Amino acid sequence: MMLLAGDIGGTKTRLGLFVKEDLRQPVREDVLPSADFDSLESLCRQFLESGDGQDVIAAAALGVPGPVVDGHAKTTNLPWEVDAERLGAGLDIETVQLFNDLVAVGRAIPLLSPEDVQTIMSGEVDDENAAGGEASPTDPVAIVAPGTGLGVAYGISGPEGYQVVASEGGHADFAPVGLLQEEMLSFLREKFGRVSYERVCSGSGLPNIYEFLRTRGHAQEPEWLSERMADASDPTPIIVEAGLDEEQPCELCRETLRVFAAVLGAKAGNEALTVVAIGGVYLAGGMPPRMLPAFEGKAFEEAFLGKGRMRRLLERVSVHVVVTPKAPLIGAACLGSDLLARSS
Repeated sequence: MMLLAGDIGGTKTRLGLFVKEDLRQPVREDVLPSADFDSLESLCRQFLESGDGQDVIAAAALGVPGPVVDGHAKTTNLPWEVDAERLGAGLDIETVQLFNDLVAVGRAIPLLSPEDVQTIMSGEVDDENAAGGEASPTDPVAIVAPGTGLGVAYGISGPEGYQVVASEGGHADFAPVGLLQEEMLSFLREKFGRVSYERVCSGSGLPNIYEFLRTRGHAQEPEWLSERMADASDPTPIIVEAGLDEEQPCELCRETLRVFAAVLGAKAGNEALTVVAIGGVYLAGGMPPRMLPAFEGKAFEEAFLGKGRMRRLLERVSVHVVVTPKAPLIGAACLGSDLLARSS
């Protein structure tokens, strides 16, 4: 008997089959382009049919982008409506559980090895008069995940042990810090009306920063980049690559990444304050591992710590980038195993 686990993303979906004896290593795994399928059911069916046909699936645990209410989800950044009961009937799987994709990431946090994360802020305080001490396994954690969209979740220990609380904090109102971001907010309001953090701090939001800086003349777009952007279906990877390129530096792209890092730092600091995340802040999703050098400057750190009287508290909080792409899949497998344990 096997467990089907899935990390459903706006760009790609990672599926795996697990046995409960080893929830870190799938028996079989594949990554499929989400936009190539008209439903989650058709995507899962292709994955299951690509095996030898001998797999018996006891349950499915699937993390989806967006809120899940009564087993139903309308996925963010994908034109799918998913119902757990109907999905189970279509795939002939008796038990199907849907949950917000960041819940899966949060569930994986306690299982991550040192190789699975890279620490960008240690959270160490040299001042012996600073409040508090070492973080403990029971301290809250915050997860902030810029991918195609922007996800937020919290890990909190309670009477039933470690629990992950989903949120839609990525859709909270964008709060600019400084004159440049205030100007950017006005620019984006003209384009979108309401502006959330996801409009700025995500894979779909990065081109909005770029467009603002280019249109308002904060940096010039070189001709070679203009040609590449004109032919691109997705400008985000091009902006990241050009912004991190040491041999052919592009000031416009570098400034785009700097603004992105500052906005993400401010957002991560907000979430750390929300739950007093002494257990750490974890940057997950597809973008942070690809743009690690952008977080090594002062833009992220100063925005994270720039909370006035709360700066001393935040200096205690460590910040880690989840560099393994399998964290959401591992977390989904753990949630599925939890489900089977409760049902038995």
